[in-house]
Amino acid sequence: MIELLAPAGDLEKLKYALIYGADAVYIGGNEFSLRARASNFTIETIKEGVKFAHQLGKKVYVTTNIIPHEEDILGLIEYLKALEEANVDAIICASPLIIKTAIKHTNLEIHLSTQQSAINNHALLFWKDYGVKRVVLGRELTLDEINQLPKDLVDIEVFIHGGMCMSFSGRCSLSNTLTNRDANRGGCAHSCRWQYLLYNNCKLISEEYFSMSSKDLMAIKAVPKLIDIGVKSLKVEGRMKSLHYIATVIKTYRMLIDEYLTTGKIKDMTFYEDEIYKAENRLTDLGYFDGNIGPDKQLYEFLGERPNQAFIGLVEDYNLETMVAKIEQRNYFKIGDTIEVFSPNEPNKTFVLDNMLNEDLEEIEVARHAKQIVYIKLPFNVSKYSMLRKVL
Repeated sequence: MIELLAPAGDLEKLKYALIYGADAVYIGGNEFSLRARASNFTIETIKEGVKFAHQLGKKVYVTTNIIPHEEDILGLIEYLKALEEANVDAIICASPLIIKTAIKHTNLEIHLSTQQSAINNHALLFWKDYGVKRVVLGRELTLDEINQLPKDLVDIEVFIHGGMCMSFSGRCSLSNTLTNRDANRGGCAHSCRWQYLLYNNCKLISEEYFSMSSKDLMAIKAVPKLIDIGVKSLKVEGRMKSLHYIATVIKTYRMLIDEYLTTGKIKDMTFYEDEIYKAENRLTDLGYFDGNIGPDKQLYEFLGERPNQAFIGLVEDYNLETMVAKIEQRNYFKIGDTIEVFSPNEPNKTFVLDNMLNEDLEEIEVARHAKQIVYIKLPFNVSKYSMLRKVL
């Protein structure tokens, strides 16, 4: 069975990712993780997340994927043993040192990070012999190249959605050079997305700003082929993304995968693309999958980033008798707005907002305060963990 693997930057996102259809999540602890600025997990919250996942029959993987300098090694054995005690299902590693240490001192399952750029048969065989159970392939492979790789050496995991590094498999030193923040030790400043001017010997060549960023990956159209190929896990990038982004992207891929596994085809690919775009705020492309690599996949002159204010609230509770939902506000909305209810296991539903009470049960016209509690009577039933988003 194909696995849908979701990112989770904190415990709340972990729960929503699993509830909205992920088979597993990957998270980062406070140490040895490449997302130093994400809301990373303590050992205690890792244990809580693992318990929640295992109750649902799902898995938790922990990233230990920095490229360590000598000063980073202190405490590694103790940390790995703590992860084993927390009963995590695997760790994701990029460094041979961390892999060897885990194998020597624990029984943790090892997944190889995409940063090792495993993109051929010999690499898969090497890492299998090294003790790796799963390889996250480098993102520079076409569908045909993935198809040619053996599936009986190690489990194969492939990125299908999220940010794409402009350097080979994420091994970039631009952030180090410009900000003294080591991208391979969790400090990437996303310097490639900055705006630059071109100079020659201190003389301005052009007044047009440019960036060096690639479009984000969206492999909706490649998923059926990846399933047919025999890929073990389909991975979404984005531990620093919002709750709404994770829920939307994961549910969309969950529905797509389930439709293909059930019917052997996808009836309407546009439906899934439209659902994804409700959460995306950057331009997207198929990446390397179609083999058509060129300037059109880059964002040299246009970053394409735009704030997405569609996500307006979370359903914290719902009274079946009164049909009143308790909502935690996340973005501005008001009476008269058309609102879509987005739920883990139900089709999307829309309604026009015509009533709203604040926490003191007073009638209000606008919900404008972050995380304020409001009560709304709905024309249909909803479940806890549902989300509200404004129809723009």
